Amino acid sequence: MKIRVVSSRDEINTLNPNEKIVHLAFRPSNQDIFSLVIRCPEVKALHIPSSYMRTVSRSTKMYLKMQGIELIEGDVWGHRKDINEYYEIPQEVFDRLKQWRTDKMQEKDIIEKLTRETRLGPDFVSFLVKNN
Repeated sequence: MKIRVVSSRDEINTLNPNEKIVHLAFRPSNQDIFSLVIRCPEVKALHIPSSYMRTVSRSTKMYLKMQGIELIEGDVWGHRKDINEYYEIPQEVFDRLKQWRTDKMQEKDIIEKLTRETRLGPDFVSFLVKNN
């Protein structure tokens, strides 16, 4: 799974309309988020660093919820945007997730274990578990 990393508001207009998950590496305004949703109608989740999450308004959160878009807190550790505009979740994460589901492991235990074993935040891991 790939997460499109967006470093500035100027990049929003260059996004592929088929993007599913977008990480905003800048402090987005309400207008930036609305523009992104219009540009990418198939987006399922917006991933935003913790420090920026506090500045997202309640009305924007409500709008995203009405659109069925999850607002996920977290970061993409170690990603270099100058090398690749996408952050990729390793296939091993999905393999482990599938195996633990086959073993009938509880969802909360899967989330806890994947959070510990990866550098992904608990909100994002929860999103992965629910959507895969």
